[in-house]
Amino acid sequence: MKNYTKYLLLTAILYSFAAAAQQKPLQQLQQQFVDLRFGMFIHFNIPTYMNQDWADPDAKPAIFNPASVDCDQWAKAAKSANMTYGCLTTKHHSGFCIWDTKTTDYNVMHSPYKKDVVRQFVDAFRKNGLKVMLYYSILDTHHRLRPHKITPAHIKMIKGQLTELLSNYGPIEALIIDGWDAPWSRISYDDVPFEEIYHLVKKLQPNCVIMDLNGAKYPAQGMYYTDIKTYEMGAGQRVSKDGNTMPALACLPLQKSWFWKTSFPNEPTRDPEKLVNDLIKPLNNVDVNFILNVAPNREGRFDDNALASLKKIGELWHNEGPEPTLPKLDAPIISHNIAKNKPSNSSWGDDDNIMDLANDDDFTTSWVSNTTVDKPWWEVDLRKETAFNTISIAQDKPNISDYVLEYYHAGAWKPVFNGTNTKQVKVNRFKTVIGSKVRIRIIKSEGQPSIAEFGVYNEAESLKQKD
Repeated sequence: MKNYTKYLLLTAILYSFAAAAQQKPLQQLQQQFVDLRFGMFIHFNIPTYMNQDWADPDAKPAIFNPASVDCDQWAKAAKSANMTYGCLTTKHHSGFCIWDTKTTDYNVMHSPYKKDVVRQFVDAFRKNGLKVMLYYSILDTHHRLRPHKITPAHIKMIKGQLTELLSNYGPIEALIIDGWDAPWSRISYDDVPFEEIYHLVKKLQPNCVIMDLNGAKYPAQGMYYTDIKTYEMGAGQRVSKDGNTMPALACLPLQKSWFWKTSFPNEPTRDPEKLVNDLIKPLNNVDVNFILNVAPNREGRFDDNALASLKKIGELWHNEGPEPTLPKLDAPIISHNIAKNKPSNSSWGDDDNIMDLANDDDFTTSWVSNTTVDKPWWEVDLRKETAFNTISIAQDKPNISDYVLEYYHAGAWKPVFNGTNTKQVKVNRFKTVIGSKVRIRIIKSEGQPSIAEFGVYNEAESLKQKD
C-alpha cells in the first residue's frame, strides 16, 4: 500500500505539471460547457443487475456479468441524437467501481466480466468524436462511507480513486459528483472536505469543470461548491427558463428511472418531441446544458426502443453552435463556512425570523429586520481570532443594495467593504484579515432587509479562484 501511495502521488504530480501548461480561465471552461448543449448520461453499474436504482451494498461482484459491453453502440447512439459528449457512472452509491482500481477489491476486475468499462467508454466516445465526462459518488454504502462513519481512510480512498480516474484516462471534460451535501446522503463538505477534493481535481486536470449535484440546497443565483449549477429534474429541481443567469446542467432519464429495469424493453420512453421542444431547446436558450440518461441493459447494450427514441431526437434537435457569452460571474465558493452555526446577534428581528436563521446552513430560512429599525445590523461571533478573506450574503429576495462589512480586531471594528451590490447572492473577496467577529451594517434596502445565509471563508490565497 505504501508503494501504491507513492505511485499515486508521483502520477498526480506529473499529470498536474503537464495539464497546468494549458490551463484555461474558469469562465472559459464554463462557456465551453454550456456550448456543448446536449449529452448522454449513462447509468451502468451493479444496480443494473438488481432492478433497483440503489443497490444492496453487500451485493457480490459476481452479479456484474454482461455478455459484452458495447460502448461503441452507446457512442453511435449518442451521435444519432446529435449529442456532443457522454458521462458514465464510474461508481454509484453502493461503491462498486467499474474501472481497474487499486483502492478496493470491490470492482469490475473481481467480477466475471474482468474488463475496465471506463477504459472502453472513454476510448469509444473519443473515437466517435465525442467529449468524455465522468460521474462519481461520494456516498459509498459498501465501504460504509456514510453519515457518522467517515474516517481518514475513507478520505484517502476518495482521493485515490479520483486520482486514478483523472490520471489514467486522458482529458476529462467534467466530473459530476453526487451523494455529497445532499439531504438524503447527509455527508457534509466538512465530513469530506470539499476544498481539498476540489484542489486535487484541479491539480490533476485544471480544465475539468466540477459539478456537485447539490442544486436542491443552494440558491440559483449563487455558485456554491460547484463550477456549474445543477438541476436533477426528476427530483423536482427546476431551472428558470426565463431568469437563469448561471452556466447550468439539467438532467433527466429517457426511461422511467436511471438504471435499467427488466420492464424497459416493453415500455415507452419519454416522448422525443416533448423532450426537444419543452426541455432541450428552451433550456439551451438560458445557458443550460441538458444531459439525458440512457440505461444500458444487462448485456451492456441499449434496448431497441431507446435507440429509436435517440434517433428521433436527432431528427428534431441540432446543435446551433456556441451560446451567447456568459455574463461575468463570481468565482465559486469552495471553502469551509467559518460562520456556520456560530453565535450571532442583530438589531431587532421581525417576529420569529431571528438572528440564528442567517447562519444555520439553511437557505430556506432568514433573519428579517423589524420594520421599526432605522439602522439594521447583523453580526457573527467566530469565538476566537480567525483569518478570513471572503464573505457571502445570500438573500431570499435581493432587497439590500448598500452595506458595510466590518471585522472586530484589537478592540475596534475595521471595514473590509463599503459600497453597493444589488445581487441576490453577494460575494465579497478581500485581502486576508484576522478578527473575532464579523458584522454587516445595512445602509440601504427596499423594504425589510433579510439574510438567508451569511458565510465567512478563508480561501487559500495561492489557489483562490479568479473571477
